[in-house]
Order: sequence, then structure tokens, then C-alpha cells
Amino acid sequence: MGIFSFFNKEKKETLDKGLSKTKENVFSKLARAVAGKSKVDDDVLDELEEVLVTSDVGVDTTLKIIERIEKRAAKDKYVNTSELTSILREEIAALLMESDTADEMFSEDKKPYVIMVVGVNGVGKTTTIGKLAHQFKKAGKSVYLGAADTFRAAAVEQLVIWSERAGVPIVKQKMGSDPASVAYDTLSSAKANNADVVIIDTAGRLHNKINLMNELTKIKNVMKKIVPDAPHEVLLVLDGSTGQNAFEQAKQFTAATEVNALAVTKLDGTAKGGVVIGISDHFRIPVKYIGLGEGMDDLQVFNKKEFVNSLFGE
Repeated sequence: MGIFSFFNKEKKETLDKGLSKTKENVFSKLARAVAGKSKVDDDVLDELEEVLVTSDVGVDTTLKIIERIEKRAAKDKYVNTSELTSILREEIAALLMESDTADEMFSEDKKPYVIMVVGVNGVGKTTTIGKLAHQFKKAGKSVYLGAADTFRAAAVEQLVIWSERAGVPIVKQKMGSDPASVAYDTLSSAKANNADVVIIDTAGRLHNKINLMNELTKIKNVMKKIVPDAPHEVLLVLDGSTGQNAFEQAKQFTAATEVNALAVTKLDGTAKGGVVIGISDHFRIPVKYIGLGEGMDDLQVFNKKEFVNSLFGE
């Protein structure tokens, strides 16, 4: 785990609390689906399919899960509905473990480790950057922030506030400046000061994919002049509470740039936590972080096993 091992110390209670509405939503629907049934038959599977789809797991992933449970039921000949929860838990855990893991992506050999953060406005991008900076700082790492979302004055102002909260330096220019220029200056300062981590914010516009692609490509090319293999991570931030809209944003951004990590925010207070399962399975891009609250420490590394345990019980 290296540089990110400190994230695992986050309390499990935060995860349990953050997923409580999703858990309540899934289990109340599941209870209705199996009411009056003694065994898992086609009717129960149809009901289960509806439970998963309406819990924002996504159609493709739901069909995979149903197929797995069908095979289990056929092999075991007779499966009680009382066993359904544990089987569902096992199959979802197995599915998540098959998708790419994020652990290998962290390396202290890369210095500075450069993270470019992308995502539409309003998904919690700036907040996620601030929390990440705080976590790195807490782990004893020196961090630089780059305010390369120069199209919204509020974006720069918000990032300045978060940099002050986290106690890390920020590089910014006036509104309307060239984002690539900000990224260049940030990496230059970070390298000159032997920083460990650089986090670059980018504009959250998605109305024109070609412009977005060109802009992000330009930022990446300019960063390579300072750090040849930058960015090491392109982190897409998605709002989990938007359910299927998060899927659409993931499609758009993965088409526009080489996203290799995901952060799913705002899972506390929503019943749509199932979207994490679908996104992890569908895009085969590791969900690296999940946001479970407003506090500085409420960003956690996504631990698949703990996520499933919190959702279905140990």
C-alpha cells in the first residue's frame, strides 16, 4: 500500500454510517421480494433483478449478479430465500474483486506524484482535493495544489480555502488564465521544493467533449515537460447520489481522457450507494476513494471487502 496505507486507519463506523441508507433501501426491497417465498426461483430472481436495478447497481452488472446466483441455485438444487442475502453478498464481493485493484497504482518512487483531478462542477471535486491534501499532509507528505480550473472564479477561491484548511501551498493565476500554464507553474514550484505530491484541479465543463479533450491533453503535455511521466493518476470524481448520472459522466470523461482512478463522493445521505458496485464493475477502472461525509477525514480508500461487509453485514 505504501504511501496510502494511512487511509486504512479510518474508522469502520464512518463506512457503516455512510452506507446506512443504501443498506436500508436494499434490505427493505429484498425483504419484499422474498416475502412468502421459501426458495429462490425465477420469480424471486426477477424481483431481485428489480431490487438491484432500482438500487442503481446498473443493468449490466445486475444481469451478471443474477446469472451468478442462477448458477448457484442450479448447482445446489435447492436454495432457501433465507440464504439469499449471504449468497448475494458473496457474489457481489467476488464481482468486485475481479475488477482492477488500485493498490498497485501508488508509488513513492515517483516524486512528485502527480494527480490530475477531473469531473463536472458540483460533484465534490474541490472538496475531494482538499481532503486528499489533508490526508497526505497528515501522513507527513509535502503537497502542492494547482488551481487550473481558471474558468470559474469560485473554483479558485474554494481551492484556496481548502489549501488553507489543509495547510498546504497553492499555485494560482488570475481568472481566465491558461490552465496549462497554472499546471506548469505548480509542477515547477513543487519540483524545486522537493514536494512529494501535486494535485491539479481542472475545469468541470462537459458541454463540448472535443474542447475538454484538447484542454486536458494540453495540460498533460505541459506537465510532462517538468515531470516526464506525469500525470501518474487521472482521478475522476463522481457524485454517488446522482446514481445513473454518475455512469453517464464516467462514460463521457473516460472517452475524453485517460482516467485511471475514480472517487465516488456523497455516499452518506443517499440510498444510491449501489452505484459504486456498477461503476467498479462496468468501467474496470479502480474506485480508489469514497466520500462519506463533510469532515476532513471522511474520505476513505475504497476497500471492497469492507464495503460489502458494511452493506450486507459481516
